[in-house]
Amino acid sequence: MENINLNDILKLDNLGNVKIRFNLMFDENWNPIEVFKNGDYQTMLGGQYWNYKNRKSYKLGQITIGLVRIKPNENLWLLFHVGKTTKDLDKFDDVGYEFETLLEYEKYFGRLIVKFENKVQAMIRLAETVIEDIEVIQILPNTFDNDIFPGYDKVNITWEEMKRVIEKDTWKTALQNQKGIYLLTDRSNGKKYVGSAYGEHMILGRWRSYIKSGHGGNVRLKALGFDHIRKYFNYSILDIYKSSTNDQIIIEKENWWKDVLQSRKFGYNEN
Repeated sequence: MENINLNDILKLDNLGNVKIRFNLMFDENWNPIEVFKNGDYQTMLGGQYWNYKNRKSYKLGQITIGLVRIKPNENLWLLFHVGKTTKDLDKFDDVGYEFETLLEYEKYFGRLIVKFENKVQAMIRLAETVIEDIEVIQILPNTFDNDIFPGYDKVNITWEEMKRVIEKDTWKTALQNQKGIYLLTDRSNGKKYVGSAYGEHMILGRWRSYIKSGHGGNVRLKALGFDHIRKYFNYSILDIYKSSTNDQIIIEKENWWKDVLQSRKFGYNEN
């Protein structure tokens, strides 16, 4: 079956006047797919129309296509914008343009998923050089949302991701019905904290406390500060148990994981 490429959908003429920006995570401070899922469309557009320090991204009157990488190190992208520059603000290291959104394409924003391997370092490409290689994978029935609970063994989320998903129905249902052992990992240094959940609302209850305070009452985590935790911590699940499981079994397995991961000696566990 013949592939459908991006311009089979958009049907843009004069591709020499069209540029595609591949928005992706390139440091801890800019992960555009998270910005998109948090609903901050203005920040997304600021990134789309940004000029670097020494060069302009677009010409006046140029059509721009905005794609955002769905997951790090994968070749799936989400269409979030098609627009046209209307004014060159002559700014560098800043938002460089005023623009108009091309409303005829708005129905595809946040719904059109494409596949493309960008083999060069440049994140802004002339459409005529790449658009034939951008394959349409799916048009979603609704705006993109990959926040459905993925399964206990596949949970590995940042603090910001946890804050966004923790009250979504599939996550709440999964986490409030299971006792378990979970793992906090500090990406800045590799240190770990092993915790257990067997009280009210089980894992959900414990993780809600991390959203509220960052530390959940742990002394070593308190010492790090909330800003550090929000920026660097990941949350995953090591073991799950039925709600009827005796709490002592959970505690014993928690201690086993602390020994295996040496989180007392090299991490943030105190006991």
